[in-house]
Amino acid sequence: MRDVAITGIGVISCIGQSADEYFTRLDAGEHGVTAAPWAEPEAGRYAWIAPVPDFDPSAWLDERVIAGSDTFTQHALAATIQAVGDAGGDFDPLRTGVVLGVTMAGARALLDAQRLLDTQGPDAVPRKLNIQVWPNMAAGQIAMHYGLHGPLLTVSSACASSLDAIGTAARMIETGQADVIIAGGTECGLAPALAYSQRGYGMSNPPDRADRASLPFDVHRCGVVEGAGAAVVVLEHAGRAARRGAHAYGLVTGYASLSEGFHPSSPEPSGRWEAEAMRRAQHDAGLAGPQEVDAVIAHATATPAGDLAEAKAINELFGEHAAELPVTSIKGHVGHTGSASGAMGLLAGLHGMQAGTLVQVAGTTEVEPEARFRVITHAPAKAGIGVLQVNGFGFGGQDACLIVTRA
Repeated sequence: MRDVAITGIGVISCIGQSADEYFTRLDAGEHGVTAAPWAEPEAGRYAWIAPVPDFDPSAWLDERVIAGSDTFTQHALAATIQAVGDAGGDFDPLRTGVVLGVTMAGARALLDAQRLLDTQGPDAVPRKLNIQVWPNMAAGQIAMHYGLHGPLLTVSSACASSLDAIGTAARMIETGQADVIIAGGTECGLAPALAYSQRGYGMSNPPDRADRASLPFDVHRCGVVEGAGAAVVVLEHAGRAARRGAHAYGLVTGYASLSEGFHPSSPEPSGRWEAEAMRRAQHDAGLAGPQEVDAVIAHATATPAGDLAEAKAINELFGEHAAELPVTSIKGHVGHTGSASGAMGLLAGLHGMQAGTLVQVAGTTEVEPEARFRVITHAPAKAGIGVLQVNGFGFGGQDACLIVTRA
């Protein structure tokens, strides 16, 4: 892939509503997991979520936009405003686009509207419900906010969505379809019905402690903790970024996406297709081999089957190099933020490139024996990261991988 520079970053998360706060609290090992409103601990029924606390959309958006948008859109806009401000410079509206990853979209708003219809009748249904719930409205509102007329796409590939969005955007810049693209992912699907469904489907078996609720690569991992938030980057031609003197956090040099074609929710147990997605991304980046990768931001959702498959995939692909390969996951900090998870992980990796460290897996203490690589626990570890790999694997057999190199 032709080098595409990342020149702006923004994030809304349960542990920070700016990049600086997010990075500081990641390094400190903090998590944003809290009891869900529908939990019943006195009856032994625990439920944990990782929402964005005290998010005030009016700090970012006007009343009209707030009234016509769901929280997933508001999170995306707030993260975008940060990223565009960070990138600086003037962008040609005709040559600037938006590619955003979305999964749950306005599911929560739709569930609330159905409840109002059932309990109060048709007149109680919000008149702007359609524009609140449609998946493309987050990207659309970003384009409207800045008056953009370049490519406008919404990618929905489950938990791989934001990596697919960033990879797709980088390809579009590489082929000359745009000069600048705002890309990333957003999620806010925290609702009782969805949570009960996930528990019934076996996605989680909540423990009695928040700090043990999400344990990627830990032998005691017990499933997914749903999170919320958004992460956005500004991508542009590396040459263009250099000409205007912009700071580049890194260069997108490789991307791959494939289908496992195996099961609606479970990965192929051997991890063969996850390994293949990583291999293709490394090939796209022109790497001589896996040994050139300095660190991996794993998908690692803290599910028994999911983490095991990814561990096997990393073992297979990296071989002897795996023993010294530093690997982490941010889901112990922020839960599983669905379509935003890959982009949030990318930001953590970019921070590691700048700081010379790799953030730890929050909460994890007893590493899965099948992980024959160096899972970072307890505290950030020193790491000279010149080549970073970010994984994103989702329901439906969606496997994506991004390679980013130091600028």
